[in-house]
Amino acid sequence: MKQFSAEFKLQAVKRVEATGGPVSKVAAELGINENTLHGWLKKYREKPNAPFPGSGKLSPDDERLRKLERENRDLREENEILKKAGSVLREEPEIKRFKFIKANRQTYRVEKLCKVLGVSRSGYYAWENRPKSQRDLENEAILAQIEQLHQTKRHVYGCRKIYQELRRKGLRVNHKRIERLMKQAGIHSKTAKIFKATTNSKHALAVAENLLNREFTASRPNQKMVSDITYLWTEEGWLYVAAIIDLCGQRVVGLSMSERMTKELVMQALDSVCKRARPPHGVLIHSDRGSQYCSKDYQDVLKERGFICSMSRKGNCWDNAPMEAFWGKMKYEWLIGQRFQTREQARAAVFEYVEIFYNRQRIHATNGYRTPEEYYLLAMAA
Repeated sequence: MKQFSAEFKLQAVKRVEATGGPVSKVAAELGINENTLHGWLKKYREKPNAPFPGSGKLSPDDERLRKLERENRDLREENEILKKAGSVLREEPEIKRFKFIKANRQTYRVEKLCKVLGVSRSGYYAWENRPKSQRDLENEAILAQIEQLHQTKRHVYGCRKIYQELRRKGLRVNHKRIERLMKQAGIHSKTAKIFKATTNSKHALAVAENLLNREFTASRPNQKMVSDITYLWTEEGWLYVAAIIDLCGQRVVGLSMSERMTKELVMQALDSVCKRARPPHGVLIHSDRGSQYCSKDYQDVLKERGFICSMSRKGNCWDNAPMEAFWGKMKYEWLIGQRFQTREQARAAVFEYVEIFYNRQRIHATNGYRTPEEYYLLAMAA
């Protein structure tokens, strides 16, 4: 059976195109079958700008070119695999490499993956066809619970809190196992950032002494509270949020929101504390030196309700660190990526985070992995 190079086929069809003569005549001139030439013409007209896809014997130059192309393609594939599998290659157990091969076999050939990762194909197929062990089945069940919990908690929890939540649900499993399963599945917590405060301390109003002095712990409710203001952007403009946290359990006990950052905003937050917590006289309440907190009306309400006022030093956000940390959690755990068309949408999101998730669902390491609400109620009952 005759074989023809890609160059021969290309020139043959070009001769038909150039002469405009019958295919049978050109085929007879070249000593080839007319149907064969018709087949070449069809392939050429389907891809006129591409190299002719002939199956005949290549010239030495074409052979070298094809060989270089194959080598380059192989090298590119190997580099891609090595980039993706860098961490896997540092792991001793072959099972890590087998899992990587299984996850990437739709992209690369199994033979190539095994070669690059230094494992045998027979070993990989033996592992893939092996029935799952009881340990594997348990890991799958645990991972399913981890994924569900991570989704429910808005991707907020890392391995420690996932472990503690599973214990609260009655699952007894080693924390290192949880950490390993989460790492293998690429599950991790969001990272919170600290946001700049909204303090306007350029005023002539009287300020209070820093009585809290960074003593951020309280053994029982209604001893020490901290307060601050933050803001959220909506398509209608800014929404300002004032909150008050009881340092016993870090529970939010006061919350108010408004389109304006006025003294009424912080006074409404204080009023919600009085209605909800009914604090006795003598509770220390700390804030920054903002004009809202230094206003005469706010200070009059503090005195009327029996609060003791404390304020941060000028320009020192660390003096009110619990509030700064809370705003960071709210924005990066809950609100990041959300775009609010209206202030009402932002209000609903803040309310859901504070009253449903943060106070009643989010466990805190400093609370012995209890929610603020649980810790607060236990302290009240003690």
